[in-house]
Amino acid sequence: MDPNAKKTTLRMIPYGLYVLTAANKAGQVAAATVNWVTQASFEPPLVAIGVKADSHAHALIKESKAFALNVLGKGQQALAFTFFKPAELKGETISGEKFHRGATGSPILANAPAFLECTLEAAVEKGDHSVFVGKVVEAGVTKTPDGRADDATLWLKELGDKVFYGG
Repeated sequence: MDPNAKKTTLRMIPYGLYVLTAANKAGQVAAATVNWVTQASFEPPLVAIGVKADSHAHALIKESKAFALNVLGKGQQALAFTFFKPAELKGETISGEKFHRGATGSPILANAPAFLECTLEAAVEKGDHSVFVGKVVEAGVTKTPDGRADDATLWLKELGDKVFYGG
């Protein structure tokens, strides 16, 4: 296989951006910008996400059996970059962003236009990322989109010509 063709082709898959959050009963939190997300079932409502196997979020999701996906909206590039680095919990903020705990205990970012809370239903642990399947147990919209809902999501390509994930 031509490695350049593989990289280019995989980078042609479009990605929305989300902040994945999780928390355990001891009060530890994780938050990371992610983009490997898809709806996997209508009934029950399931989403599948790719999570880096050596990340703090991976460990907390496995421990807590829950996570939240905070949808990033247009113009939230700075928020996406904030969670490229390890998260810092200070009071009611994660890396300076206000949050509240949702029904599962997962952090819900105040500035995210929408969120999903999920319980962990299955995990496929292969390679450098695991695929976690979550059952949606709560959802919220804090900013109703103008027009199509999928047009309101921040896309990876909107972070600049030099920002890629995958390949």
